Amino acid sequence: MSKIPAELKYTTEHEWLRERDDGTVELGITDHAQVSLGDLVFVELPDDDTVINAGDACAVVESVKAASDVYLPLSGTIVNGNQALADSPDLVNTDPYGEGWLFRFRPDTPAELDEFLSNEDYEHFVAGLND
Repeated sequence: MSKIPAELKYTTEHEWLRERDDGTVELGITDHAQVSLGDLVFVELPDDDTVINAGDACAVVESVKAASDVYLPLSGTIVNGNQALADSPDLVNTDPYGEGWLFRFRPDTPAELDEFLSNEDYEHFVAGLND
């Protein structure tokens, strides 16, 4: 089973969410997702100050196997992308919950974060995919 940090929230699209002290939310893809994708070779990030609706594709992660869209799980405004990924997209593979974060956004309704999966719920979700 892949690493699933307890302090994060998760989506069924294999994204993780970290609430930050400044009211923004950091988003990345889970360890399960990066393992499934394989070695990342390119990451396309959303532009700063872009307003995005929940469920809209806003980034792309591309590996040697496939390209996958990343969806914003709740409406908000992009604050900044992880510019280190331009030169080192493999950070998503080596440190998906740390240096491999994709972007930060300011959610329109921060309370909606409570609706996402806990680490235990996400672990059960992933286990169900492998049955």
